[in-house]
Amino acid sequence: MIRDQETLNILLDSIRRFVREQLVPHEQLVADTDEIPPTLVAQMRELGLFGLSIPEAYGGLGLTMEEEVLAAFEIARTSPAFRSLFGTNNGIGSQGILIDGTEEQKNAWLPRMASGEIVGAFALTEPGHGSDAGALETTAVRDGDHYIINGTKRYITNAPEAGVFTVMARTDSSRKGPSGVSAFIVERDTPGISLGKTDKKMGQRGAHTCDVIFENCRVPAASIIGGKEGQGFKTAMKVLDKGRLHISAICVGVAERMLDDALRYAMERQQFGQPIAEFQLIQAMLADSKAEIYAARSMVLDAARRRDNHEDISTEASCCKLFASEMCGRVADRSVQIHGGAGYMSDYAAERFYRDVRLFRIYEGTSQIQQLVIARNMIKAAEG
Repeated sequence: MIRDQETLNILLDSIRRFVREQLVPHEQLVADTDEIPPTLVAQMRELGLFGLSIPEAYGGLGLTMEEEVLAAFEIARTSPAFRSLFGTNNGIGSQGILIDGTEEQKNAWLPRMASGEIVGAFALTEPGHGSDAGALETTAVRDGDHYIINGTKRYITNAPEAGVFTVMARTDSSRKGPSGVSAFIVERDTPGISLGKTDKKMGQRGAHTCDVIFENCRVPAASIIGGKEGQGFKTAMKVLDKGRLHISAICVGVAERMLDDALRYAMERQQFGQPIAEFQLIQAMLADSKAEIYAARSMVLDAARRRDNHEDISTEASCCKLFASEMCGRVADRSVQIHGGAGYMSDYAAERFYRDVRLFRIYEGTSQIQQLVIARNMIKAAEG
């Protein structure tokens, strides 16, 4: 749902110009240093990128889902590391509080996240539990007006920069499934929290992850999202439905960037006395990429509009995440192939993007988890 096309066009144009003039020229610097320059972070704040999906009542831009994916298409035409920094504030970092939090929790955290004053992180995955999120072992034991949290979270995006964590922990040890899990808002400087060393990843340098370790971390009972135990897994699934659509849109945008680079290279690179773009086998790879990107873009926009219409889009979100992330991987592979030997060299963005986009098929639910969600939803619907 687009509320005001003219205003949206101004925002999209501003993002497009920022990506082209500021972020793209800094891609290699970020890859080399593993850091996003503070000046760029400040510009992200000024543009409102940290609060794209946070409602205006809390200081954000309050984009609808359709508007958000249109913005994501533009944001993604550069290194995914840039988006990762502010993307968590718009997605998994804030949405649990926004969807299920109390009004006091929303007022306390959302304005600071929307402004970029603090960065949020979502602490669900554990050393022994990733896809099997309902089996997590981090515990939160009630102690008077507090809970004491113990456990380790792994691969937590933006943990080194985070000022607040949404933490999934088991509050009822007698219930082994998802129903025993609750969600907590935990400040970074709470005693008992420590961070592991920053992970060395295959790609997306500049986007940081690490372990978050809770050792007798004492948090107020009022920190439980929504004020009720046992709702954490449901909150996480709601957050991931939206997050999967956002990541799908990012996959589309970065695939468009890779295809643009591959097309430009193919039109400039000469072999056998002509541009390689004139060869039909190169054209086939370009055409397949274009068709798949178009299909993914159409899927994401349709699912976003359905979400704005308050439909249950669990199946559609998983379809988008599955198709768009796999599509993005295929486009990355073709881009390297079109570049030939140059595509294997770090002098060209194709090599970096090939590594960067591999993560899209893993986080916020692997492709295999998306297949299970889709199939189980189909069976459930057929059974009535």
